[in-house]
Amino acid sequence: MNLLLKCSAAAAALLSLSLTSTAFGAETLEQLMKRRNLTQKDLMAAAKTYTPTGGRDEFLAFASGGQAGQMIVYGVPSMRIYKYISVFTPEPWQGFGFDEESKKVLAQGKVDGKDLTWGDTHHPAISETNGDYDGQYLFINDKANPRIGVINLHDFETTQIVVNPIMRSEHGGAFVTPNTEYVIETTQYPAPLDGKYAPLEEFNDKFRGAITYWKFNREKGKIEPENSFSIELPPYSQDLADAGKGPSDGWSFNNSFCTERYVGGIERGRPPFEAGCSANDTDLLHVINWKKAAELVKAGKATKINGHDVLSIKTAVEEGILFLIPESKSPHGVDVSPDGKYIIVGGKLDSAVSVFSFDKIMAAIKDKKFSSKDPYGIPIIDMKDALHVQVPLGLGPLHTQFDSKPCVAYTSLYVDSMVAKYDYCEGKVLDKISIHYNIGHLMTMEGDSVHPKGKYLVALNKLAIDRFNPVGPLHPQNHQLIDISGDKMELLYDMPVPLGEPHYVVAISQDKLKPSVRYPYGTDSRTEQKHPQSVRPGSERIDRSPGKVEVFGTLIRSHITPEIVEVEEGDEVIFHLTNAERAEDETHGFAINAHNINLSLEPGKTASARIVADRPGVYPYYCTEFCSALHLEMQGYLMVRPKGTKATAASATSAKEGQTYTKADFDKQWKSCEDTQAVIDQVVGYITSTNYKDFKPVVDLVDDATDQLNFAASAKGKADEFAKQQNWQQATLWAGQWWQYQVKAADIGLRAKTYLEEHGAKKIK
Repeated sequence: MNLLLKCSAAAAALLSLSLTSTAFGAETLEQLMKRRNLTQKDLMAAAKTYTPTGGRDEFLAFASGGQAGQMIVYGVPSMRIYKYISVFTPEPWQGFGFDEESKKVLAQGKVDGKDLTWGDTHHPAISETNGDYDGQYLFINDKANPRIGVINLHDFETTQIVVNPIMRSEHGGAFVTPNTEYVIETTQYPAPLDGKYAPLEEFNDKFRGAITYWKFNREKGKIEPENSFSIELPPYSQDLADAGKGPSDGWSFNNSFCTERYVGGIERGRPPFEAGCSANDTDLLHVINWKKAAELVKAGKATKINGHDVLSIKTAVEEGILFLIPESKSPHGVDVSPDGKYIIVGGKLDSAVSVFSFDKIMAAIKDKKFSSKDPYGIPIIDMKDALHVQVPLGLGPLHTQFDSKPCVAYTSLYVDSMVAKYDYCEGKVLDKISIHYNIGHLMTMEGDSVHPKGKYLVALNKLAIDRFNPVGPLHPQNHQLIDISGDKMELLYDMPVPLGEPHYVVAISQDKLKPSVRYPYGTDSRTEQKHPQSVRPGSERIDRSPGKVEVFGTLIRSHITPEIVEVEEGDEVIFHLTNAERAEDETHGFAINAHNINLSLEPGKTASARIVADRPGVYPYYCTEFCSALHLEMQGYLMVRPKGTKATAASATSAKEGQTYTKADFDKQWKSCEDTQAVIDQVVGYITSTNYKDFKPVVDLVDDATDQLNFAASAKGKADEFAKQQNWQQATLWAGQWWQYQVKAADIGLRAKTYLEEHGAKKIK
């Protein structure tokens, strides 16, 4: 109530101010509200999401991109989309799948030797340290082709894809253990684990589910398949998972559906899957001791399936690491509370969530208090012996997230299209809010961690229907931002999502992310190592051998070096290009006409493009990122001469320019260079008079500007040399190049000066 009063008072103050001030234009706030039919509540919602020019969001959200095979990064509370992260799908703007380095990453995701150019991303997970998000790595699964992608949050690029060797479908991935020892992935639809054919009539005997624990090496930033393992599970459809925390650390939990093990087939005269898979009253929650399982694998208790370690159901039962508990029918979420004491499960065909007590589960296991066994011999704990409480919320409880307040959780209600807020310790509903429409997952800020941040909740709605401007039969998804800081939830914002079917999102405090704004010079961004083919400006070269031409070049405002590459028809041509910029956000692209090449080269990055020059012709190449005033002049030519012809001779005087320059032109250009140098000297004088070395971004900019001035000195020397020969054509052109380097140095210097002024640089004596 206090929050609402404060909001109303703030809105009233804004309205009052608008009546007496027209500082922002002729239209007052009151007039604007009337024209757009806005209420004070609308204004407060807008104020809560508004991020001023140059402002920053408090949280960054990472959403799965569904069938796009990518991820979406957006800010909270602004809901501004910042970036798509390419994972399983080629994406030309970032050069993913177009440069040779990212092609190697995509090739890791081949299934049965086949190249796949899409994925169905569902459940992202951020790496954790002691159960808290640490902002170092991001993991995402592919439901259609069981794979896990690893994204390095140092630069938001995918560096690894691993293929599950025993699964044919999965939905329960990715989920991490509290210190990211393992990334968890579970099957969805059962199939023979060896990948071989078996008739559906042998479903119960030869089809299986599984849960995989992918070993993650944090130091290398890589999953280690050779140190990973799986546990064989019955042919139920396993679904989502979660790792224990605190007292439940070392255990994991995953739910399942279609525990009836029904196989449909309308074409065979049988009722469809949905009929047989909803016959029972409950499904089964899997409870697994993963720490002991890892020890069993090291002790040689696993068998190899497709070269992968798998603990059999028989071994898991004998060693006491696998148990089952009846759960609500057709569950989707299984979520461990921040303190690790409770596991909450919702069922889409139920009206309540079940809150299981970890202590009660452990007591039942210790006392061997089991109600029965499943057909595969797995002990079943009676539901009442594991339950803490059931909370009636509404129709279709699906997924749960947690608040910063103790015992407070939020669960999506798919059928009711609502979010329920409740106390899971006392089993008491606190609030509900309507959602538009058919909410799937929901997400609170760091809501999967041991220390959720509260403040905001995002509802991930499957349908948009009438919420946005119509854009054809395929509607966007709708992510709705909800304020959960008070006792009552408040809907703030509808956000259309124009990519795939974003299934789940995780959000992290922005101050935990430390992404780089530039690479160390000559970096292969996919390995984070020095690229062996990178070169420095001035060292560019073209190596030729029979049938092969290898180009070692650089890009910097506003030219590509080399600017002309001549090859023979049939040659394999490999470009190794390095962005020589050190200034932040000075990305260059590289595209060649008719050869399906587009590279994204961020500052310091080296990437390669490989083509076969199979047709004679003239093929322009250019920078695809608008990088400077002379961006359009940042060009070159790939000259493919017919097979058997000789290369043309070229010299500095053989080219025929369209413009002829005189001594007057040279003098005018020289005067411009001298005037520009005076500006540079002033900027340099200011920078060096401060403690600029205390500011790393400025040090990088100064290094970049120094490089430009070194190039400027070289161009000036060539201009002076040609002037002494009275070759005014070449002298003027080189003086113009001198000026180009000066302009770039001045631009960088002014950026550094502005940064110092904005960040409180001090004068030095």
